[in-house]
Amino acid sequence: MRFDPQDAQTLFKIMQWRRDVRHFDTTPLTEEDLDTLKMAFDLAPSVGNARPWRVIRVQSPDLRAKVRDEFERCNSDAATSYALTERSDYLKLKLQGLDQAPEQFCIFTATDPAEGRRLGRRTMPETLRQSTAMALHGLWLIARARNIGMGMVSILDPKRVESIFDCPPEWEFSAYLCLGYPQFTDDTPLLHRTGWQENTQARWEER
Repeated sequence: MRFDPQDAQTLFKIMQWRRDVRHFDTTPLTEEDLDTLKMAFDLAPSVGNARPWRVIRVQSPDLRAKVRDEFERCNSDAATSYALTERSDYLKLKLQGLDQAPEQFCIFTATDPAEGRRLGRRTMPETLRQSTAMALHGLWLIARARNIGMGMVSILDPKRVESIFDCPPEWEFSAYLCLGYPQFTDDTPLLHRTGWQENTQARWEER
């Protein structure tokens, strides 16, 4: 199959409008949307076809509350690491959508899965984590193409999250995701809008 310039333009637009969403409508996602999100993982590339990502759809109110509490603990610790002026700016940021997002996924990476028979990762085992990261990026793009917002909550202690979900010892926490229809769409990153940090130019070298 060959793609035309219009396809490339559409993909670029999806990438441009892919944003870390924090403000969600509480309307549930449709089953069709959920099936498409699952398909995004099926289409993702991975080292040696190991497919190391492990996905938990978090529906338990108790588990969600424990994740929320862990975020609050880590967020409070993070705030104290800043000087007073920066701390004030930090505390104004909305850094999670845990209270509104209708769907929440907890993503882990299997650190030595049988799948793939270690092809391509003997010398670079970190490619398993990179494979999960690529799967997450593909999920983000497909979600955006269906007008679904996604946000990643990174202010969490990985070991505590692994304990909360009582996961196998070979599972390593990778990401906690909030998904749902966004309250609004914007092609300006939140951290730009708040003045926290703007994009810097990509660093390219030729040697």
